[in-house]
Amino acid sequence: MSAALETSVDRLALQVLLPGFEGTTLPDDYRELLEQGLGGVCYFGSNTADGPDSIAALSAAVTAANPRAVIAVDEEGGDVSRLHTRTPSPVLGAAALGAADDLDLTEAVGRWVGAELAAVGITLDLAPDADVNCDPDNPVIGTRSFGADARQVAAHTAAWTRGLQSTGVAACAKHFPGHGDTATDSHLALPRIDVDATTLAERELVPFAAAVDSGIAAVMTSHIVVPAIDPDRPATLSPAVLALLRERLGFDGVIVSDALDMAGASAELGVPEASVRALAAGCDLLCIGPDKPASLVEEVRDAVVRAVAEGRLPLARLQDAASRVHAMQPAPAASSVGATDGPDADRQVGAAIRATTVDGRLPGLPGAIVLSVETVANIAVGEVAWGLAPDHRLDPAALPGGVPDDVPDDVPLVVQVRDAHRRPEVLAFLRSLASSGRTAVVVEWGWPGGHDVGLATISTRGSSGPGVAAVTELLREAGWTR
Repeated sequence: MSAALETSVDRLALQVLLPGFEGTTLPDDYRELLEQGLGGVCYFGSNTADGPDSIAALSAAVTAANPRAVIAVDEEGGDVSRLHTRTPSPVLGAAALGAADDLDLTEAVGRWVGAELAAVGITLDLAPDADVNCDPDNPVIGTRSFGADARQVAAHTAAWTRGLQSTGVAACAKHFPGHGDTATDSHLALPRIDVDATTLAERELVPFAAAVDSGIAAVMTSHIVVPAIDPDRPATLSPAVLALLRERLGFDGVIVSDALDMAGASAELGVPEASVRALAAGCDLLCIGPDKPASLVEEVRDAVVRAVAEGRLPLARLQDAASRVHAMQPAPAASSVGATDGPDADRQVGAAIRATTVDGRLPGLPGAIVLSVETVANIAVGEVAWGLAPDHRLDPAALPGGVPDDVPDDVPLVVQVRDAHRRPEVLAFLRSLASSGRTAVVVEWGWPGGHDVGLATISTRGSSGPGVAAVTELLREAGWTR
């Protein structure tokens, strides 16, 4: 390989990488990588912690180093937000939007998110979630999904995409070919989806087909094994699975890998080798994960260059990937929706109320205090604000005897939980409250689990500002004051 070609391949290898670095300012070594052609960066919580002015300044620094750089983020609304971590997201998340089933509102939410991202220089949103949440025990999708019905998920995926992309920000549907029928978190292990090819086509692929038809710019792969298509490799590393997206669904945009530091992709291979295999399988833009040192990016670049030199990765495949990434990047367009303007607040609260279900009859709640069972969210959600501001926080490890000693027995309780149906210790605690005869109401902020704990339960389908307002309204109707 000539020196000139080495330089070209070296630059191409950088152009297909999307890592995340730590901190709210651009590190010098990342600035150098961007100047050398790094394809982009992905923001995570450590990058966005200081608010919109800081994010905009960071984006300006990235763009100054490489005007073609993709700047990406996970901003789904509801439970998954990188721009809103100190208070619940100001817009409804997918599960609540799907349950309310107002496509115009879903499109308006996507448009508002896009306008907010464009205002701080972000060009690619790793959303919406197009998974059909078939398994209520799913530990990583849940309220990030528009629902359990493929047609409904498809309609809302397309609407949210249209809204977002109307602002000039690219959308990315995830997690192809569908992560909804799994009970394992691919951040931690390698899930399988054991369905036949017909079920996959009639259920999992339907929302992705709708996303493609809506003109979506990108689709993200999943680190799950689909034995009906490829029994040996996760989707991110499988040419057979990714051929479904290109050939069956006719997608011609950018295929983005889910983060390659996740165990489902690289636990056995390591990130550099997983990156080479993802490119060879058909991925175009490789998400490497949060808070990564520049040295890892260089290792991945070097592994890609070696794979081309060894003939394991065709140069044409690398060139095609870089070309797709280069063509995707839209300049944020002027939008009719300002970055701080959302869909009508009353409309969102009304939708949140329609999405909320109440099992049982709410008791009178004058003077009720709020107990929050502080269960850890999955990695995709992260540590963000959720639910009502609590009076007491309970450690789930200390349950079932977790009511604080200074809470009088005759004071009503509002106990807020997330995904209680997946947490036996939380269910045991709630049932112990019911058997004790205490006046209490459960507020479930996760995916409705259909569990019977002997207490009236308000199920919200995800935490957001409008959802909090809706629950507050319901509790006040029961006499709650604060």
